[in-house]
Formats: sequence, structure tokens, C-alpha cells
Amino acid sequence: MIRSALMNVMTAAALKAGRGLKRDFGEVENLQVSVKGPADFVSAADRRAEKVLFEELSRARPGYGFLMEEQGVVEGADKTHRWIIDPLDGTTNFLHGIPVFAINVALEREGAIVAGLTYNPITDEMYMSEKGQGAWLNNRRLRVSARRHIADGLIACGTPPLGRAHLHPKFKTELAAVMARAGNVRRLGSAAIDLALVASGRFDAYWERGLKEWDMAAGVLLVREAGGFVSDANGGDAIFDTGSICAGNESMHRHLLGLIRTA
Repeated sequence: MIRSALMNVMTAAALKAGRGLKRDFGEVENLQVSVKGPADFVSAADRRAEKVLFEELSRARPGYGFLMEEQGVVEGADKTHRWIIDPLDGTTNFLHGIPVFAINVALEREGAIVAGLTYNPITDEMYMSEKGQGAWLNNRRLRVSARRHIADGLIACGTPPLGRAHLHPKFKTELAAVMARAGNVRRLGSAAIDLALVASGRFDAYWERGLKEWDMAAGVLLVREAGGFVSDANGGDAIFDTGSICAGNESMHRHLLGLIRTA
């Protein structure tokens, strides 16, 4: 696995934040039966995890900037490096006591993602990648799946929530096109986990719209370092600008992209 100083910094920060999220996750079941509900508690857990990541990464790499889901942009003295952080990707799953969520940390250097980490503290699965160093799950090297035919494929997607109802018609058209050709479709509720599972060969391909940079930054590098292909939903490179993504091995990426582009 990757043992660089940079990855040691990232994994240490994620493990510390993950311990807090795991403890907080244990409280969610009790909160489900309360009148107030767990939403406020989960928001606090999210902010606590982000605070830990910010403090740990700032201490290890003083001067680096940040782009974070909760706090937004924090400028650093070093304008060439920026951490991109989602402390809890899969918040709705966490809210409902479903153990499918992750901490996402990526490092951007001069506009390019050079390192990424996705960590599920419940399963203790740590997905890691550095540019040119491959992709890893804990101590195991990762490769995308070798399946070539979409009829044999398991395809992941993200369904737009009620708050993005304007995306519903387009998604339903795309889903119908994919379901008519793919072996089966899954929706897990965490873009970070979806991309990690593509990188590990468990999913053959994945697409989604309406995402933010912190949802995808770590996973984009992870898939590419595992030998996969990643583009926006139009087949271009404007993943972060469009908030859309299509990822998979070479064959599945091509097939899936063709289906959603023509839907």
C-alpha cells in the first residue's frame, strides 16, 4: 500500500475523524425515536468531523488552503495546494442508521488532484490513491472490473433527491435507458462509496448528476489510478464544473456514456 508521508498525514486525519463519526453513528439509533429526531445531531457530527480534519491537516501541512462542504473556502498562504474535504458523504444514510457513508479527502496541487482518500469508519475500509502510485484498499491493490458487456454489468447511480426535483425527468429517462441494457442497477446513497466500488471492481460503472467537487475529487483519482475511465456525463473533462460524472472500466464507461448521452 502507499506509505508516503502525504498519505500518512491523510490517513491519520481520517482515522481520527472516523473515530468520532463511528461513536456518533452509535447514537443515531437512539435518536430515531426522539420527537426532535436525529437531523440536528447529524449536522453536529458532520461539523465535528470536519473540524478534526481541518485541524489535523492544517497542523501537518501549514499554509495549505481548503475547500470544505460545511465551512466552504479557507484561503491558505500556499496558493498551489488545497485540501478538498467532505467529512460525511452519505449524510442521509447516516441519518437513518445505514452504515454506508464515508470521509472524503483529496489534495489538489496547482489545479490537479494528486492524492485522494475515502474512508468508511464502520467497515474500516480505507481507499487510497496518489497520482502515479495506483489505488489501494487497505493493503490490497485495486483494479477496475474486467467485464466488457453491459448486459453482464452491475451499474451504480445516484438518484436526485426532492430538493433537486428539476433533475428528476432527465434521470428517469437515463435510468430507463440503462435498465433496458444493463444487467442490474444499484443506488447506495454515497458518491464516494460508489466511486470506491468502481475502483475495486465491485461496480462495473457509475453515473450521477448534481454533485459537488468534494463528493467526487478523491474518487475520480481513485478510479483512474485503478485503471478506470472518468468523464462528465457528456464525455468531457468538466466533471467539477458540470457536477456530473460517468466512471467505469474502458468498455463499461463507453457503453454507459453512450446510453446516458442519447437518453
